[in-house]
Amino acid sequence: MSAEQGAAEQGLTAGEYIAHHLTYFNGTGSTQSKLVDFSLINYDTIGWALFLAVLGSFFLWRAAAKATSGVPGRFQGAVELLVEMVADQAKGLIHSVESRKFVAPLALTVFVWVFLMNAMDFLPVDLIPRVWAGIYGGMGHDPHHAYMRSVSTADINATLGMSITVLLICLYYNVKIKGLGGWAHELVSAPFGTSKNPVLAIILGVVNFAMQLIEFGAKTISHGMRLFGNMFAGELIFMLIALMGAAWTGYNASSIMLFLGHFIAGMAWALFHILVVALQAFIFMMLTLVYVGQAHDAH
Repeated sequence: MSAEQGAAEQGLTAGEYIAHHLTYFNGTGSTQSKLVDFSLINYDTIGWALFLAVLGSFFLWRAAAKATSGVPGRFQGAVELLVEMVADQAKGLIHSVESRKFVAPLALTVFVWVFLMNAMDFLPVDLIPRVWAGIYGGMGHDPHHAYMRSVSTADINATLGMSITVLLICLYYNVKIKGLGGWAHELVSAPFGTSKNPVLAIILGVVNFAMQLIEFGAKTISHGMRLFGNMFAGELIFMLIALMGAAWTGYNASSIMLFLGHFIAGMAWALFHILVVALQAFIFMMLTLVYVGQAHDAH
């Protein structure tokens, strides 16, 4: 269904139509007004993320179960190339063989999971919301309040949740590799070093510790915000392009130009978005490996 039909049937203006599509299904219809709000749970984000996690795990399991030592099929070959790519990246960044046994599969999982969540943006704008509206209305609820967003990575809660998980893994490896005492010493001695002068050592220790906290915070926030920003912008642009076609008022010059713009822009953005979807999954995976690799390095 087109954006024009969806907006018309729901009696919404273009702005209201976009606002409706950007509202999460959290049982209240409320929007998140602050960065941390534990009173709201976006069930659509959690549900689609879990579904795609299971789907991705199933496909990887099928590839492993059907693997043969002979000439691989296309699916097996694609999975093997992906596994080798991730393993090579992990080997170049993390020199501990023991750590790579956990981190390399983690990176593979991150790439496949994020890629699948990003790829939900390729579905027609109104497809899933309209299906959900029918289901929600059939349950006795007002279908106009049937909110549903399927791109989990366009939810800042999901992306920051994943980046915080990466931070916790980094903290674990900092303690495991360097020991609690060694890591504590690094927190107050890097990046500016220390001094034999007690007063200067205390000052440098406070500055070093503050810089370490800023570094951990900046890496974690930028890790999640980068993915969220790209996917949210992509989702919004798809809606705006769809609404260009909703401006049709008949066979006149403005309507025809807008329809052509809708078609050309939609095709161009969809093709470009293929690169965005894969690239953002790869960047998130690589930053995960880089940050975990930094946790293994002593300053």
